[in-house]
Amino acid sequence: MDKYGLIGFPLEHSFSRSFFNEKFNSEKIDAQYINFEIPAIETLPEIIASNPELKGLNVTIPYKQKVISYLDSVSPEARAIGAVNVIRVEQNGNETLLKGYNSDVIGFTKSMEPLLKDYHKKALILGTGGASKAVDYGLRSLGLETVFVSRYERPGTIQYNKITPDVISEYNVIINCTPCGMFPHIDECPQLPYEAMNEKNILYDLIYNPDQTLFMQKGEKQGATVKNGLEMLLLQAFASWDFWNGQE
Repeated sequence: MDKYGLIGFPLEHSFSRSFFNEKFNSEKIDAQYINFEIPAIETLPEIIASNPELKGLNVTIPYKQKVISYLDSVSPEARAIGAVNVIRVEQNGNETLLKGYNSDVIGFTKSMEPLLKDYHKKALILGTGGASKAVDYGLRSLGLETVFVSRYERPGTIQYNKITPDVISEYNVIINCTPCGMFPHIDECPQLPYEAMNEKNILYDLIYNPDQTLFMQKGEKQGATVKNGLEMLLLQAFASWDFWNGQE
């Protein structure tokens, strides 16, 4: 039986495990998907060595960047983003090859593109973590200019308290790549001048629990187009399967 899995810490909730095990069951695929909750990335070689049936892994927080040094090759997109969240495991005799990819950028770009109109030229990316780098890569591939928003003074970023109504008008695409507003903290949202938004704004939240975050509700109230991260998550899963099966 083939094995697939997820490495990260902690892993109290895993969309991937339930998604792939349901897929294997419904499509009569002789495989199982396992969560490998590892407190240190240094454990990865041991997992690979002790699971010879392993064909692929997903990678989540906090190892999307740390895992790169353990890989034999990395796709150009993942290299440019600086983060890997899919690993194909190839067993060649006594040799095991690990190939890294990034499905975040595929999932995000495919779900974002249908929302864009010709007046969407610039985007604010809330957060500076691994997912935000994939979102930045995706937006720029779609022809948008981007600026990262941070709570802290960092080079190349703008702070929340500097986001004026004029900024909202110019940067009318806003992507939330932070956990702000995620269950159970559903009464929280990024501090933005929501009253300055209108029907030309897009508010896209990578969060999918709850279905509609306070960030999305406040934007929608002003006429903005809003979307959560569920479709991105599904598209990421489809892309993972393609990478594992050599269809990249």
